[in-house]
Formats: sequence, C-alpha cells, structure tokens
Amino acid sequence: MLASFRSFVRSRVGVVLTLIVLVLIALAFAAGDISGLRPQGAALVGGTVVEVGDATVTDAELTTRAQNALDQARQQQPTLDMGALVAAGGFESVVSQVIQALSLEEFAAMAGMEVSQAAIDGQIASIPAFQGFDGKFNQDTYERLLADRRITTEQLRTDIRREILTQWLIAPTIGASQVSPRLALPYASLLLERRQGSVGIIPSSAVPAPAAPTDQQLASYYSANRSRYTVSERRAIRYALVSPERFAAGINPTDAELQAAYQARRAEFAATETRTIEQVIVADQNAASQLAAKVQGGTPLAAAAQAIGLEASTQTAVRKQAYAAQSSPAVADAAFAAPEGSVVGPVRGTLGFVVLRVADVEQVAGRSIADVRDTLVTELRRTKALEALTALQEQLDNGITDGSTFDELIADAKLQAVTTPPLTADGRNPDNPQAEIDPALTRVVQAAYATEPGDSPQLVQTAQDGTFALVGLANVLPPAPRPLGQIRDRVVADWTSEQAKQAARKIALGVIAKVNRGTSLAQAIATSGVRAPAPEALDATRAQLAAQGQQLPPPVTLMFSMAPKTAKLVEAPNNGGWFVVYLDAIESGDAKGNERAIASTRAGLGSVIGREYAEQFAMAAQRSVGVRRDEAALARVKAQLAGQGVRP
Repeated sequence: MLASFRSFVRSRVGVVLTLIVLVLIALAFAAGDISGLRPQGAALVGGTVVEVGDATVTDAELTTRAQNALDQARQQQPTLDMGALVAAGGFESVVSQVIQALSLEEFAAMAGMEVSQAAIDGQIASIPAFQGFDGKFNQDTYERLLADRRITTEQLRTDIRREILTQWLIAPTIGASQVSPRLALPYASLLLERRQGSVGIIPSSAVPAPAAPTDQQLASYYSANRSRYTVSERRAIRYALVSPERFAAGINPTDAELQAAYQARRAEFAATETRTIEQVIVADQNAASQLAAKVQGGTPLAAAAQAIGLEASTQTAVRKQAYAAQSSPAVADAAFAAPEGSVVGPVRGTLGFVVLRVADVEQVAGRSIADVRDTLVTELRRTKALEALTALQEQLDNGITDGSTFDELIADAKLQAVTTPPLTADGRNPDNPQAEIDPALTRVVQAAYATEPGDSPQLVQTAQDGTFALVGLANVLPPAPRPLGQIRDRVVADWTSEQAKQAARKIALGVIAKVNRGTSLAQAIATSGVRAPAPEALDATRAQLAAQGQQLPPPVTLMFSMAPKTAKLVEAPNNGGWFVVYLDAIESGDAKGNERAIASTRAGLGSVIGREYAEQFAMAAQRSVGVRRDEAALARVKAQLAGQGVRP
C-alpha cells in the first residue's frame, strides 16, 4: 500500500498552478452564497417546489427536466439509470441549473431586457438537429424531435429566451482574464507551503478472519446495502431481422432479364485492348521534339527525361477511353494507333506536349453472355433482393404509421420474431454474465432503450448491406436488487471484507489515540497487535498537490487539511485497510520576489476568473430576485426519481 505513493513523495515538482485549487476555492464561495438562499421548511403551494422571483417551478416540470438530463447523460453512459444519476448528485444539479436560469431571466426582466420573437425563431432554425437533408429547417423533423424529448414548443422557446438573456448578462464578465500580481501573490504563496509528516497503514488482511455470518447477519447486511446489488433497468426486446439473403435465394432471373443486363454492359464485355504507356509531358514543343529524337535514337525515355530535369510516368494496362480522359483524345488516338515498342510524339495534350512510348499491347478477348452468366445472375439477385428489401421496409413503415402493432406487422410480413432475455442498455444479460454481447444487436438494444412502453415499433438499420430490424418492447424491468439467494456467496464475501475493514479501523483508531497522546507513530503501530509495515515519511508542497490532482494518494491530500502534531485516519483503496497520517510540521510559503511563481499563478487564475465573476453575478441575481425552496417537496421529488414511483 505504501509503495503506491513512494514515487510521489520523493519527486521534485516545480511551482505549477492547475485549476484544482482554484476550483475548490470557487466551490467554497459558491456553497457559502447558495446556503443563504435556502430558507428551510418554507412550504409552497399548488405543486410548486421552487419560487424564483415571480416564476415558479412545479414538481412535474422538475421531473421532466431530470428525465431530459438522464437522456443526455445516457448518450455517454448507456447503462446509467435515474437512481444512479440521483445518487451522483444529478438531481441537485438540475435544481441548481433551473434556479440559476430563472434567476437570470427574472433579473433581466427587472432590467427591462427583452428577446424578440424573431431572434428566438432564428435560433430554432439554426439548430442542426431540426434541419433536413437540404440543410434547411424541417417542420416534421422539429415536431418529431420535440415529441421524442417530451418538450413543447413553448418550453423550447422559453429555454432559448433564457439562454439568450444569460449570454447577454454573462458575456461581459466571463471573458475576463486579467489578474493583478497583488491578487495572485497569496495564492502563489499558498502553493509554496510545505508539509512534513508520516503515514502508516493497518491492512485489513492483517486482521484475523471473522467467523461465518449467521443468516440474520447476512440478511441485515444485504438489506443495508441493497443498492450495491441492484441491477440497472433491463428490457426484454422483441425484434425481427430482415436481410437481403431472405429474398436472394428465391430469385431466379429470366433469360430476358439476363440479356437486358448483358446489353446494358456490352461495352464492358466487348473485345478490347489495353496498353502500357510510358510518357513525359514537356511544356516547350522544341524541347519535346529533341526529347523524342533522343528516345527514337535508343535512349530510354526515363533517362532522356531525367537529363532535362523531367520525370517519366507509366500508365499500366490502360484502355483507350480511360487514357483519353487522363491526357486528351488526340494523344489517346496517337498512342493506340502506334505499334508496340514505337515512340510517339510530340503530341499536344491538355498540359503540354506529350512524348510517349508504347511499352506493351495486350488484346483482351470479348466475353459472351454465357461467359458472364454467373456474374450477371449474382448481381441481378442482389439488386432484386435489395428492391424486395426496400419494398418490405416501406410496407412495415406504412403499417407503423397506420398504427399496426408489432404482432400485426410480423404476421402481415410473415417474419420470425425473437425475444431476448432482459438486457441492460449495453446489451448484457445480468442473469448470464458470462455470455458474450452480440455486436449485431447493438442497434436493436439502442432502439429499444430509446422508446417507451406503448410506443410504436421501430425500424432500425443494423448493417451496411441494408439489413434492418423491426424492434418492439416485450417487457421493462425497473432497477431492482438481485435476490439474496442468487448472490449469497458474493454477499458473504462482501460481509467478510466489511468485518475485516471495521476491525482494522478499530485498531487504527487505537493507534491514533496513542499518537495524539505523544507516542510516535512507529511505536504505536508496532504495539497495535497486528503485523503492519513501518511508517514512511511524507514531504510535499501544495504545488505538488495541485499538479497531481486526483492522482494524489489520499494520505497526502489528508495531510493538507490537518493541524500540526495530530494524527488522522483515511480509508485505503479497495478495502485495503486504513492509513494513519501524522502531520509533524507546516512550513509557510512566501512568493514575494518569486516572479515565476506569481506569473504562473496569474496565468492560472486568468483562465478561470471570468467564470468566477460569472458565478458571483449569478448568485447576486438570485439574491436580487429572491429564491424560495420547499425542501420537503424537493425531497419527495428526489425520492420518486430515485425509484419510488417514477420510471428511471
């Protein structure tokens, strides 16, 4: 365990400023300001959960916005469900965003600012998602996407108006980047602060294994940790794949069709010749004539061209029509009229005068319809299969538009439907975790998770050859914990690990008590009753803390939040035990005269100070318009979103 950060505490890191320290400072300011805007127990009426000035937010609106936030998050993390989003702080984020947007809108209204209808319409028309294939606004696409997102036109217009007002209010401050040396000095000095201490560990593995749990202990542990064993939402999917092969086997082109196909490609199958031609293009006619004379005299074309600073090129097995397109019809006529081995030119081409040599002539015999019959049959079958595939797709699409059910569509098209076991959004079957995910079902699963129970079936292309699937939902299983009986061994292992961790924690707390009474950390660990590694020294600056960021070992981070001559506890990763951290001394930093440190700090602050100004402006707007929150109602909405009555 201690080896995980030995390299860090022994490294030398220069005075580096990252955004981490500054972000923590900004969050601290924001937390302090927000706390004053939340009167507790202020019940609101009419389903309202938040009041911002004269504007209100209802529980239904907040639920819809949370669902939209989940839909957006699922684009990056398909398996995410509402319970996980809420547990990660997503609900609080949605509430804060709504409050901030309404506050700025109300503040703008107080200042007499207005957004014209034309400006909002222009923003809507410029959104790429609402545009058709011609790049212009498409009303049908617009209405369909709003319906998919469960957003009304008025809600969209309201959000765009708020966004425009926010840009008007925030733009003048968010672009700020100038920071004075005087403002940067205390932050630069803070980064130079050095702390020294030591760290030891009480490993969980050093604690004797506990006795096997009783059924009651195991049930209690399982009940208290149900979220750990909860499986995310699963969906059983009904689908039918339709590929070109479904039709190709039954297609037998007639002789008339084969003859028509052969005639359409007669030029391709006719007898012809190909030639390999070496050529040089010369800008001046006299120089081209001299070059041709040298080649006719026996000098290789490539060598003659190189002697005058040019380079010969070779066209291999080229047909006359293709060569004419590359050079010119006159050059092609001359090249294909000359016998093999002859030198031609100079002939005027599109880029100059061409001197060429016919290096090889090959006669290609024509092919009769019998020679190419198999090729034509294969191609006609493929073409007719795609036509039949397209016709069936149009038939199914029309049926979906007319309101046909999945079963009706399957019956009318004589398709074979398949029902999957309940799958997560990434295609896994939690009941069979060893089973490999079928990549062919990726688009099918995505389509199933983009729809809701009761929605119409969907048509989804699944392969480049035109294969598509008709997709519908068979069943939706909300997030739920696996039954204890199915995962008993796993729960027993987790319970055993937890008991060892708690026993190690009790020993570590005893070590801390001894250290805080004056015993050295090394002696306290040695007399703890378990075999543990000897403590190691810690020596780091805040600049190192900032530079390493989240890669910093937990004991080092803890050391920078402690008082000198004290010991504290922090959990080791992966249930590995408990670190005991002792801070011996703090050496304050002083950046006066350190131009490099101050300049670096100014640069770092300049990259975020505009955002800080914008956040402070937004908080000031909230104080100006007034914010009231019904904490009880918000708690109810949060609980519902976490799985108590609202589909994740």
